[in-house]
Amino acid sequence: MILSNYLFFTTTCEQALAFYAECGLGCITEELRYGANGMPVPAEAMRGKIMHARFEGPGVLFYASDNDDAEPMRGSAHMLVIEDRDDAKRLFEHLAASGTITTPFGLQVWGDFFGKLTDRFGVQWMINVPTNAKTS
Repeated sequence: MILSNYLFFTTTCEQALAFYAECGLGCITEELRYGANGMPVPAEAMRGKIMHARFEGPGVLFYASDNDDAEPMRGSAHMLVIEDRDDAKRLFEHLAASGTITTPFGLQVWGDFFGKLTDRFGVQWMINVPTNAKTS
């Protein structure tokens, strides 16, 4: 059994997944589009938008799609545990670009380096580096 998140965007799934690829999280490994190869089109405005995508990278697996009736993302976050503090800080800064930092990346009272943000697409991310992790 594997628990994977499924992200619902209204119409920005393609841009979000391209952004996550630029951040170094991985790439799209499966993609279906509304209207392509006989796929249904729920509304003409959704034609060509992502109906279903699988996104994978080292230690990362999630799914995503565009849904014109999607609710804004809330109540959930992607938690990434990274062993290298410098790599974690770089990823945090990439994901935070044009987003909102809710907890600046830094040493926390429990001893780990941690930061939390909401990216420009409304997805919440938490980056954690365990106390015993290395620095590049």
